[in-house]
Amino acid sequence: MLDTPTSPALTSAKPPLAVDLDGTLIRCDVFTEHIVRLGFEQPWRLPQLAAWLMRGRAHAKARLAEMFPLHAAALPYDERVVAWLREEKAQGRTIALATASDRRAATAVAEHLGCFDAVFASDGQTNLKSRRKAEALTSAYPQGYAYAGNERADLKVWRAASQAVVVNARDGLAREAASRFTVERTFEPTHGVLRGLLKAMRPQQWAKNLLVFLPMLVGQGWFDANAWRHALLAFVGLSFVASGLYLVNDLADISADRQHPRKRLRPFASGAASPVLGIFVSIALLVGGFALGAAGGALLPLSIYAAAAALYTFVVKRITLVDVFTLAGLYTLRIVLGGVATGFPASDWLLAFSGFFFLSLALVKRAAEVDVMRTDLIGRGYRAGDGAMLKRIGVGAGMISALVLALYLRDPAKAVHYAAPAFLWALPASVVFWLSRVWIKLERGEMHDDPLAFALKDPMSWAVGAFAAVAFAAAVL
Repeated sequence: MLDTPTSPALTSAKPPLAVDLDGTLIRCDVFTEHIVRLGFEQPWRLPQLAAWLMRGRAHAKARLAEMFPLHAAALPYDERVVAWLREEKAQGRTIALATASDRRAATAVAEHLGCFDAVFASDGQTNLKSRRKAEALTSAYPQGYAYAGNERADLKVWRAASQAVVVNARDGLAREAASRFTVERTFEPTHGVLRGLLKAMRPQQWAKNLLVFLPMLVGQGWFDANAWRHALLAFVGLSFVASGLYLVNDLADISADRQHPRKRLRPFASGAASPVLGIFVSIALLVGGFALGAAGGALLPLSIYAAAAALYTFVVKRITLVDVFTLAGLYTLRIVLGGVATGFPASDWLLAFSGFFFLSLALVKRAAEVDVMRTDLIGRGYRAGDGAMLKRIGVGAGMISALVLALYLRDPAKAVHYAAPAFLWALPASVVFWLSRVWIKLERGEMHDDPLAFALKDPMSWAVGAFAAVAFAAAVL
């Protein structure tokens, strides 16, 4: 226990208030996130973690806190609780931070917020939770105290306290606390567990996986029922695998995401989703996705896609330029997967166009991040001044994609597959127009760092897509 009392300027009639950290003051659990971080960043040390746990949770927490110093300013605080604590402090109430987290983490939070008179925390020997926390607080405040907590382990602390403050507790626990204790105040949960997890799965990104239908559509297999069935299985399987990998990516990036102006709102970084539940759901999605991929006849390309995506998550995304080329390759792999599943192999022309087109979009994404951050990207290989060069490369790649499409249309051997090939010239024109518009939007600061998210909400993008689809249908029919 680390006790650092101060003298309040005013005297409050209310009993001292002790506040839990994990799940109460902040919307996450420090110990759990340290374990997850160790698993992703230094997995070879997991056996060492087991040895630490054999010496007690307090010892393991201390060792992890040494390895991963807490960036207190970036934590997902429950701002309702923080505002209330500041109000109580201004009225002269004694406020303490009482947590089972290690004292290093607790002290960092207390120093950042600056509203605590004392800090009670695990010290490497004693895990200050439940009964032990109640004993420590009762010893420090024998005249009584209020305690703010959020989980069943806090029942023993509430039993010893004179008043309870219930924060972000599940309905059953909140009702039990109300029936057994004097509740001073209740803060209702603001995040649904399943809602946060669903958001982390990013189902809106499944639109990218519609690329599996492209080889069949371009190959004019529009009325092949078997091809549609295999394409649908491949689409769902790929979507499940992609969502599982999104969960893995966000779990690995919790610390970095919290220092990003937009990514800090991601469910794991913001505390809206549980990392432990995320791990189990990601495993289920990956297993289910591979099963569907096998049923669709595309297990091998799906496995290659998953391996490449995992390599990107853990290694490649930190390497300048290699990351954007890999992203472009992942888009192209979706097309290859669709060709294998449906029996309509993607042509060299289609793959070449896809490579340059999606390289341009990947560079949009990275250039937008550089422009937003205006500093070196944390966890990436880019510097604040790289934006201009990324834009030049990206515009060039986009124009080359349109050139590849135009050269394809000039091939006499390809023209025989279309009734009116002249209509196809609308396609490179659409590509040039849409990519030019995307890059202008980026230069104006109007581009989301995910061009797909921009396209799905942009009426002009839908209009260009419809125009290109109609032109292609006219060329065929």
